[in-house]
Amino acid sequence: MKFNCRYKLIIALMVSTLTLLMLSISQGMPVMADSYQTVSTTKVVSTAYHRASSAGALYNLAHTKKLHLLKNYPYTTWYVTQRLVLKHDNKSAIYYQVKNASGTVSGYVWHNYLTKGKAPFDLKYAKAAIAMNEKTGKILWSKNSNMPRAIASVSKLMTLYLVDKKVATAAYSWNSKVNTSYSGLKSLGQSLVYGGFKFTKNSYTVKELYEAALIDSSNNAAIALGQWVAGGGTPSYNKSFVKLMNRQAKSWNLGKATFVTANGMEQNALKGYGYSTSGGNANLVSAKDVALIARHLITDYPSTLTYSKIKSMKVSGQLCYNYNNLLSGRAFYQKSLDVDGLKTGFTDLAGYCFVGTGKKTGHDRLITVVLHDQNEFTETRSLMNYVYNDHLI
Repeated sequence: MKFNCRYKLIIALMVSTLTLLMLSISQGMPVMADSYQTVSTTKVVSTAYHRASSAGALYNLAHTKKLHLLKNYPYTTWYVTQRLVLKHDNKSAIYYQVKNASGTVSGYVWHNYLTKGKAPFDLKYAKAAIAMNEKTGKILWSKNSNMPRAIASVSKLMTLYLVDKKVATAAYSWNSKVNTSYSGLKSLGQSLVYGGFKFTKNSYTVKELYEAALIDSSNNAAIALGQWVAGGGTPSYNKSFVKLMNRQAKSWNLGKATFVTANGMEQNALKGYGYSTSGGNANLVSAKDVALIARHLITDYPSTLTYSKIKSMKVSGQLCYNYNNLLSGRAFYQKSLDVDGLKTGFTDLAGYCFVGTGKKTGHDRLITVVLHDQNEFTETRSLMNYVYNDHLI
């Protein structure tokens, strides 16, 4: 009795499997086999396609090896260079020979797994983003890039630009002294939330504070540098510096960009340390304008990249750590992208923000910005790869 039941179950499974197999063949869908035979091939002008759904895979010509799953390439544009008719078990089906833009991924795929046109690209988490050619200023891709948003410590790029601008004049140098004696700045450095680089002395060199602000995103270093640019070392000079930030933004035609703090902290957080200015609570700058600020900084002062690629270093005896996780040896590093900057940022209001830059071999330098993005490094890497793989730069 047990034998008969088991026998019936085996027969039922065999019939079910055979039925599904015949159904697949009747619909012209590909099935795995030891080998497929080529009936005909036709060369076609390279044409862009993308996956029709997450189903399907790329195979070798004989169809004995699965090379790549289409579900792993949601934003890849495939270029069809050949149309083939392959035969298996007396059934024929149309296949395409495809490769990605860089030619690093290729294979043969059943034609109904693809649909004509370039692949759509999007960033799931970024509220705003942009990719820009650093050399030409051309916008290569964007998402909500004209809407001013809080940008947190990314604001420091404007502060550092104005520091570079002053250092470039004959009267000042990287060894010029910056007054750091104000008690509010020292308290800020001790903060568990906003601190980092501690002011244990009443003055540091411009170079030391520049390194602390760029590499470690030191909030008190950014304010002290701003006050130095404005000519002093107290909160009144901070107000003057913020005016310089807005004046510089206006000279670059940065649209609706507005600055109220030198370091990107919101004013309601800074007031406890003796700092406040007129205007709103936060710096508000669009992704496009952030990219333009970054472009001015690294174009006018390329030495910035000498510091931004440093992963960690001692500054006046204190360890400064760079939180850019796209740098070599970090969790999201990709060698081919050669990322060497530029600036991270976070507040509860702004979310995670990141300005990335790198120069892939044989390409112009790329600048990317993602704002309010909980996966800022993953999505920056995706954006960079999309731009490069589709030959947008």
